[in-house]
Amino acid sequence: MNIKKLNSSDVNFYKELKLSLSFDAEDNDEIFQTTQFIVSEVKKFGDKALLDFTNKYDRVGAKKNSDLEISQDELNDALNRIPSGIRSCLEISAQRIEEYHHKQKAESWSYKDKQSSEYGQKISPIDRVGLYVPGGKAAYPSSVLMNAIPAKVAGVKDLVMVVPTPNGEKNDLVLAAAKLAGVNRVFTIGGAQAIAALAYGTETIPQVDKIVGPGNAYVAEAKRKVFGEVGIDMIAGPSEILIICDGRTNPDWIAMDLFSQAEHDEMAQSILISPDKNFFESVVNSMERLIEEMERKDVIVTSLQNRGIFILAKDLTEAASISNFIAPEHLELSVDDPENLVLKINHAGAIFMGRNTCEAVGDYCAGPNHVLPTSRTARFSSPLGVYDFQKRSSLIFLSPESASELGEIAAVLADGEGLSAHARSAKYRVIKK
Repeated sequence: MNIKKLNSSDVNFYKELKLSLSFDAEDNDEIFQTTQFIVSEVKKFGDKALLDFTNKYDRVGAKKNSDLEISQDELNDALNRIPSGIRSCLEISAQRIEEYHHKQKAESWSYKDKQSSEYGQKISPIDRVGLYVPGGKAAYPSSVLMNAIPAKVAGVKDLVMVVPTPNGEKNDLVLAAAKLAGVNRVFTIGGAQAIAALAYGTETIPQVDKIVGPGNAYVAEAKRKVFGEVGIDMIAGPSEILIICDGRTNPDWIAMDLFSQAEHDEMAQSILISPDKNFFESVVNSMERLIEEMERKDVIVTSLQNRGIFILAKDLTEAASISNFIAPEHLELSVDDPENLVLKINHAGAIFMGRNTCEAVGDYCAGPNHVLPTSRTARFSSPLGVYDFQKRSSLIFLSPESASELGEIAAVLADGEGLSAHARSAKYRVIKK
C-alpha cells in the first residue's frame, strides 16, 4: 500500500505537512448557488417550498407537510422493533453519554463584595434546538445520542430532529435513538431545505435557536448561510485520526485504527507518527493483509493512498509537537506512558490514552462526545458538549454605595469617550456629599 512518508528532519517538513493536511472541497460554486436558491425559496415560501424540495430530492411523494412528521408512537414502535441486543447497547451508550455530560453542566453563581453589591452569572438553557441527522442508508444512531443527550442535560425543552428518508426509507435505529434521547419532534426532511426550515420556521416546522448535527456539503453550506439567524455547532470537514506510537503496539491494532477513519470516506485522513522507522513497515504489512477483510476496502485504500501520512519523528516529544501543529480531531497515544505524553498535547478534539483505548469506542459508548473539531480547528475550538446548549447572562446588583463609587469612575471614562448620556446616567446614582 502506497502511503505518503514524511521525515521531521527534512528542511521542508512543515511545508510538506501543511500541504498534505489541506484538501480540495467539492465544487463550491455549484454548492453555493444551489444552496442559496434552496434557502431563499424556503425562507420566502415556507411549507410549499419545503414540500416541493423534499419530494424532488427525497422522492417521498408527500401530499402535505403534516405527512413529514413522525409521531412519538412511531418512535416508540421503532424502539420496540429493533433487536433486544442492539437496544441494550443503545441504552448503555445513552446512559454513559448522559453520565459524562452531566459533569459538564454549568450552574449559576454569584458573590458579594465588601459594599454588599452582588455580581454573578446566570446559566440558562437554549429554548429550542434543531438536530440534523443523515438519513437513508447513511444512518448514524450514535450521532443522535451524541447531539441530543447533551442538549437535554443542558435543559433544552424542545428538541426538533430532521432526518431525510430517501424513497420513504426510515431507519429504525435512528428513530429508536431519538426516542431514547428524548427528542420532542421528528420530521422526515433533509438537505439545505431542512436547515432553512429550522432556521426561519415554516407553517409546520418550528423555528429553532441553534442547529447541530452532521450533514453533506449542502447541509454545511446551508448552516453557514443561516448562521447569525440561528446558532450552529460547527462546519465540519473530513474525519481525521492521528496516532502517536512508540513502535511497541501490535501493528494489526494500529492498522485497524487507521482503517477505522479511512472507511468513513475517500477524503478522511489517517496519520501515524512514530520514532521507530521499522514500525511503519510492520504496519504496512498488517494493512496489506487485513485490507482484504474490509467491506469498505475501496474507500479505505483510496483514503489512505490519497491522504494517509506516515511521519518519522526524532522522539515522542517531537511527535507531540507535530501533533499540536496538526491539531487532530482524534488523537491516539499508543505508548507506555500516555499520562506523561498527554501533558505535552495542547490541541486535539479527543485524546485516546494507552494501547487499549481505540478511537472506535469513543465514537459509540465511552461517554465523551464524538462531535469534534476537524481541519486543525481544535487549535481554538472544543468537542460538542452541554455548554453548547447553555447561555450565560451576567448579573450586576449594586448597593447605593457601590452605585455612587462606580458611578464616578464610569462617568470619567464615559466623558473620555465622548458619551455624555452614559456619564450623566452614572452620575445620577452618585451620592452627593
